[in-house]
Amino acid sequence: MSVLNRLDRAHTIAPQGYNRWLIPPAALAIHLCIGQAYATSVYKTSLVEHFDASLTEIGFIFSIAIVMLGLSAAVLGTWVDRAGPRKAMFAAACCWAAGFLVGAAGIALSQLWLVYLGYGVIGGIGLGIGYISPVSTLIKWFPDRPGLATGMAIMGFGGGAMVASPLSRQLLSLYDSSYDATDAASLADGRSLSLLFVTLGIGYFLVMMIGVANVRVPYDGWAPEGFDSSTVAKKPMVTDAHVSAANAVKTPQFWLLWVVLFCNVTAGIGILEQASPMLQDFFRDASGTSSVTVAAAGGFVGLLSLFNMAGRFVWSTTSDKIGRKPIYMLYLGAGILLYLGLALSGQTAVALFVLFSAIIISFYGGGFATVPAYLRDLFGTFQVGAIHGRLLTAWSAAGVAGPLIINGFLDRAGGAGGLDASAYRPALLTMVGVLAVGFVANLLVRPVADRFHEQGDVRVLPSAAEAVGAATGEVAGRGTLRVVLSWAVVLALLTYGVVMTLSTALKLFTG
Repeated sequence: MSVLNRLDRAHTIAPQGYNRWLIPPAALAIHLCIGQAYATSVYKTSLVEHFDASLTEIGFIFSIAIVMLGLSAAVLGTWVDRAGPRKAMFAAACCWAAGFLVGAAGIALSQLWLVYLGYGVIGGIGLGIGYISPVSTLIKWFPDRPGLATGMAIMGFGGGAMVASPLSRQLLSLYDSSYDATDAASLADGRSLSLLFVTLGIGYFLVMMIGVANVRVPYDGWAPEGFDSSTVAKKPMVTDAHVSAANAVKTPQFWLLWVVLFCNVTAGIGILEQASPMLQDFFRDASGTSSVTVAAAGGFVGLLSLFNMAGRFVWSTTSDKIGRKPIYMLYLGAGILLYLGLALSGQTAVALFVLFSAIIISFYGGGFATVPAYLRDLFGTFQVGAIHGRLLTAWSAAGVAGPLIINGFLDRAGGAGGLDASAYRPALLTMVGVLAVGFVANLLVRPVADRFHEQGDVRVLPSAAEAVGAATGEVAGRGTLRVVLSWAVVLALLTYGVVMTLSTALKLFTG
């Protein structure tokens, strides 16, 4: 049997006794790798110097990748559901690794278009497939706790940047002796940048293969021990019916959730985009001197990363208890109050500013992690991966709208990094309005009408008879060891990222 045949859906069906706790580290292995997309600022200035290009030209690399994430998730979401998670995750690993290798060639040859093609287009496709492929599988393995399951996976995307940022600095120091990882102004040469891309491409591919090896889908009729599906179906806003991806986009619920996600992401990016200069500007005296040092502002960015990651797990897990619609009322309603607090009194104390901002960012991360479970509640599990992929176009749109809103106001005021708190007030109040639109959209969400439901028996999961390969006894015998080893790898990566980020965050209080 060829290796490629092992990727077929028939070989991905879990036999009896398969441990479902192997699936979260499989998902984390993917998301911790593709989360590197949020760590591109580490080498952005070095790329500007190497290519003798503008910040805008280098910024296009990240922009292309995020646009391709949304497009590939939307276009290929149905294929991901049909092909199964193992084939999809393998395709994501290949595209993600190939993107780095093509990008490395572009750096080595000083051809910026190759970096656009590699990291931007090819890597962006890997981003989109990798983002959605583990999520629908987790929902099927954890019908009793879908919020916890998706929170664990998407937490990895937030954690991926915390791992990649310090790792990239350390690798650049290794490859370029003149590069100082502790100096934000230090620049790496082209050779070290190219080697960094090669190292990340190979390393990420190997880690993602852990996910490919462990991922399985449950067979039809499987359920967690003691789980009664009828208790879930009785909950408000939770259906036991199924809606196809084609029908989902015809429902008002899909577009209301699109608006909800767009507004939540737009508001979160409003803080993330200008985190460091914003903190310094809020506490600038009449002479133009800020009481917040550059090191402390860097610590603030690190603290936001921690809250972004933690919010993805904590708030999504909480949604299993209180429901998806109420948790978004919290994200958006409390977000309105927090943005008002920032606009009107954020400059009174650094601690207050940091607290408000950290909670806003936790809601930003929580919104990403909770939305797959919200989709499952409304549309069922039939094609939830494809529906999720289509909804992620809201992320792409918010990635453009958020910076445009913030930067538009700040540019008219003179540009971030030399302003005061009053210059930010119009932008922050605009975000209050954006969140209010999302709050109303969430209030309008109702159960999907019966006419959109699939009729007759819908095959959500394959039958046990379709499974090929691994004997039950063999899998069950190795289950505990595999769980321990898989969790050990992903927790080691997460621990490294958290420790390194905490060391940066401490500068907020000591810098």
